Amino acid sequence: MSDTTIAATNNEAGEGTSKLTNAQRLRIERNQAKAKKLKEAKLVAHPSATFQNNNVTEERPSAGQGNSIIKVQGTKYIDSGGGFLLEQPVLPTADTTAAEPAELPIIEDAIAIPVVYEECLECGDQYADSYLFNNFGHSVCDKCRDTEEKHSLITRTEAKAEYLLKDCDFDKREPPLRYISRKNPHNVRWGEMKLYLHLQVEKRAMEVWGSEEALMRQHENREDKRDVGKARKYNKQMKQLRMEVRSSIYTKKTTAVHEHEFGADTYNEEEDNYTHSCLTCPYTETYEKM
Repeated sequence: MSDTTIAATNNEAGEGTSKLTNAQRLRIERNQAKAKKLKEAKLVAHPSATFQNNNVTEERPSAGQGNSIIKVQGTKYIDSGGGFLLEQPVLPTADTTAAEPAELPIIEDAIAIPVVYEECLECGDQYADSYLFNNFGHSVCDKCRDTEEKHSLITRTEAKAEYLLKDCDFDKREPPLRYISRKNPHNVRWGEMKLYLHLQVEKRAMEVWGSEEALMRQHENREDKRDVGKARKYNKQMKQLRMEVRSSIYTKKTTAVHEHEFGADTYNEEEDNYTHSCLTCPYTETYEKM
């Protein structure tokens, strides 16, 4: 390449550089610096395989070591081979193991947080954490939790139907019953279900109705009222059906075309005409014979 071509190329590069903004120049400089650092980075292996060469410590891949280690600005990264780097944990060496670790300063004014233990109502053991206690305030440990029968959950709708409770019995009556929210398994678009602890719902029903016998009487009374309501609805529908049938028959009789059945003709000498009357209706017709 001649000197004239090189000078023309430098002039074009200078003109292109003069057209760049300050932000573009800064971005180009950062990219160049980053590329230079990556170029100067050395591929090294596990720290156990090291050797000295011209006062420069280099690390080579050891046998059986699949991943490479890249050292960038004094920090070592492991090339996972999946397109990203993992920071290598610092491993103790012979020099670091010989030296005693620095002791952390002891803070004399630290406040000890007391751990409150609850007593399980089933086994009597003490525990610090429990699913039933955290969600429902029921003091039973996780070992004694019976999810199938004793500590089963019930939805709000089922509890209202089984124990004849109202919304105020769940939310207004003290203490309000605690619940957990779960998505409806039948349809995700429906509202979330409120799940209550069956034991607590049954206890609240006893507070409302007093006893199981009173609750059973309420069920029987409501069943009787339901039967009476069904009978009334049935009778009303039958009455309406009879009225519709009768009205249809009456409408057919009144709206059908009537055909007259005339009797014998009667001759009127004064007016010289004839008259005959319908046998089924009071209609009378007068006419003349030619």
